[in-house]
Amino acid sequence: MLKIIVPTIMLIPFTLMAPSKWLWPTTLIQSLTISILSFIWLKAPAGTNWNNLNTITATDGLSTPLMVLSCWLLPLMILASQKHMTYEPLSRQRMFIVLMTSLQIALVIAFSATELLLFYVMFETTLIPTLILITRWGNQAERLNAGTYFLFYTLAGSLPLLVALLLLQNTTGTLSLLTLQYTPIISMTTTADKLWWAGCLLAFLVKMPLYGMHLWLPKAHVEAPIAGSMVLAAVLLKLGGYGMMRMLILLQPLTKELSYSFIVLALWGIIMTGMICLRQTDLKSLIAYSSVGHMGLVAGGILTQTSWGLTGALVLMIAHGLTSSALFCLANINYERTHSRTMLLARGLQMLLPLMATWWFMTSLANLALPPLPNLMGELVIITSLFNWSGWTIAVTGTGMLITAGYSLYMFLMTQRGRIPTHIISIDPSHTREHLLIILHLLPLLLLVMKPELIWGWIT
Repeated sequence: MLKIIVPTIMLIPFTLMAPSKWLWPTTLIQSLTISILSFIWLKAPAGTNWNNLNTITATDGLSTPLMVLSCWLLPLMILASQKHMTYEPLSRQRMFIVLMTSLQIALVIAFSATELLLFYVMFETTLIPTLILITRWGNQAERLNAGTYFLFYTLAGSLPLLVALLLLQNTTGTLSLLTLQYTPIISMTTTADKLWWAGCLLAFLVKMPLYGMHLWLPKAHVEAPIAGSMVLAAVLLKLGGYGMMRMLILLQPLTKELSYSFIVLALWGIIMTGMICLRQTDLKSLIAYSSVGHMGLVAGGILTQTSWGLTGALVLMIAHGLTSSALFCLANINYERTHSRTMLLARGLQMLLPLMATWWFMTSLANLALPPLPNLMGELVIITSLFNWSGWTIAVTGTGMLITAGYSLYMFLMTQRGRIPTHIISIDPSHTREHLLIILHLLPLLLLVMKPELIWGWIT
């Protein structure tokens, strides 16, 4: 564990002292080295057993893929941010990289924490760098409003979780995940127990976010700089799913009865966000709403509390993290050239950037879950577990998948096909850096088709 955490911490003084000419290349190389080192975690045998165990951190089949994804994302964020950070003063460039690095440290510790209180502290710590990224480097004046929404939604959801964890400590005498699994199951019968159950889950449902608690997400995504959008879509939403998987095991007797309404809300959210996506004009907003729909499917899978549901949720979280991050990168590449996120004002780009259209096509197909990509594998496994829970869910999930295919193709056709608008007179050619960025998103997705047990080994 220290092989990754110590070099990541040392990246902060390294960033502050690096000569200005070499700031971006050297931080990129060091973060890429750290992310390649993190593949060591994947060597551990798959299963529910703990590996790399020490006093406060450990890895298992659930946390390992999410930690590797967090490490993999830092070099990609540095690569994506280079262009729009060039004109910033040097001190702000350094601050930007330091914030992204501190976010990675918090995420790695959150995913590997064996103490629930340490997990809670790191869960909240990720708020601060993300908030600064949105409010300081956002695109428009609304970024302060978006930051406020993001902060207060997450804080309001998280405070009941803190109270719930302190009550759990009081009842069982421990908050360690290693010992909690051996404590006797508490028979939860009173109304207070039901409130405790809701308190444990509320923070994660807001973070995912579940439909109805999702209003902060499109605002935060639209206003955030590219690095903020990438880390929000790829990893921070997954913190909610990870927390739910960890906590629901402790809440077992009540989940069967109380999760009904949340599953219904999650499934309704898939349809509603899909319909919203079909009416979107703003490219980043469309991708943000599609994330809400996908995370609704993940929430439904987790709440069924079956091994199929949990496996599908983990697979879909990893696949969606890579896909939506790639989509945000592509949207940003368009924005840097056309200075508009409105799809009507930036269409017909296939004629101008033909290779970029290939990446758009591949990423759109990944978003609508084309076989044999892990996106389809995750969605099918979740839909099977939901169908087993209730036969009626097949109508909702089937319609949801149909709408997802509709808006993914709509997004591709609106941005790439059609006549070039008359106001686009000249456009920068695409750069090797941008092609490399998208390849580094799509390559892991394609390679996971060959070895899917890396991301579904937790249950098997």
